[in-house]
Amino acid sequence: MLDEPSLGLSPQLVQQAFDIIKNVKESFGCTIIIVEQKVRDILKIAEKVFALKLGKIVFEGTPQELEVGENLKEIFLD
Repeated sequence: MLDEPSLGLSPQLVQQAFDIIKNVKESFGCTIIIVEQKVRDILKIAEKVFALKLGKIVFEGTPQELEVGENLKEIFLD
């Protein structure tokens, strides 16, 4: 489980960190739970997404389902 792995990193290091996470996931076939506010970046490597708002799950699905239509804006920009 990783909590905000991008926190305090430069954009270049954020990309490197996410690449490493993706490589670990693919190499070992393990489940990785990531809590992250950089939603668009993490959607590139996620297989399943749970979005929380005020402590409640407001979305559960694939990254593609989240990005379709206005789902992403509705959840995170209200």
